Amino acid sequence: MKVGVVGASGYTGLELIKMLISHPYFEISVLATTTGDTRVEELHPSLQDVISFPIEKADANLISENCDLVFLALPHKASMGFAKLLLANGVKVVDLSADYRLDKDTYEEHYCEHEDVESLDKSVYALIEYYREDLKKTSLASGPGCYPTATLLGILPFIDYIDENAPMFVDAKSGVSGAGKKLSEVSHFVNMNDNIFAYNPLKHRHAPEIAEKIKLISGKKISVNFVPHLIPVTRGELISVYSTLKDKNIDPLEILKEHYKNDPFIRIRENPVDIKSTAGTHFCDIFASKNENGLFVNSAIDNLLRGASSQALVAANLMCGFPENTAIPTISYIP
Repeated sequence: MKVGVVGASGYTGLELIKMLISHPYFEISVLATTTGDTRVEELHPSLQDVISFPIEKADANLISENCDLVFLALPHKASMGFAKLLLANGVKVVDLSADYRLDKDTYEEHYCEHEDVESLDKSVYALIEYYREDLKKTSLASGPGCYPTATLLGILPFIDYIDENAPMFVDAKSGVSGAGKKLSEVSHFVNMNDNIFAYNPLKHRHAPEIAEKIKLISGKKISVNFVPHLIPVTRGELISVYSTLKDKNIDPLEILKEHYKNDPFIRIRENPVDIKSTAGTHFCDIFASKNENGLFVNSAIDNLLRGASSQALVAANLMCGFPENTAIPTISYIP
């Protein structure tokens, strides 16, 4: 199948290209950015002598003529314009932005006016372990945010065990690559080096995404208090969730092991997790413990892979009828 990547210049675009190069069923036919007029090996020097390919200026109609499936690695708002045209032309779409993750009202409250409301009902949230069968039947997959991915995978097994009336706190820490390539004072080396700080505490727009998906998947309405932090590492994400159990007589690790016993990319750990063990892979590592009725859930992912590109590729594999783990990284080469 012929595939394209729109937004090939970014970090997630690069990770997609690296996996697609070795994919036995997908053939890269289009790499595009909003500006074009260069080559992929010039955008990403790490690909020199690995792949030589032109970067085109993104045009949805031209891309439709050359692709069966397209990954959109674009910012929110930019994606929906491309997706609408691609879908109309019969092209499958995997969108890594926020444009198709949320219902209309929640999206417009936290992002902008939605320009493709008709496609929202067709979109499948690509949290693989919970929407695997739905992804096999859709033409539009929406990649979850990196923070919601790690948070939801950690806390969803416990939703029936926690007190719905008690607030849930999510302490999240992410590497700087999660901020994207755009330069800013916040991610400047002088500011980030030997530093850590919270940003948008209790107001971050991933909080409503987490709460909405908990309700959709479990039927439970939980108050989510989300506090993200930026840490001085390139990639990786560590989530700590604090909640209250209704019954203190449970074994959190046994619940995790039973819940994810058929999910090969979820690793249940006997000790608190770390980001280096998942960096460069598609794995999500999860640990859980309790003190009386206080619950602690700890999860780690690679924000660029499981939190974006490799999760998008798994979604594409399922959408196209290929084995779920095709071309998905399991061994890290990151020291």
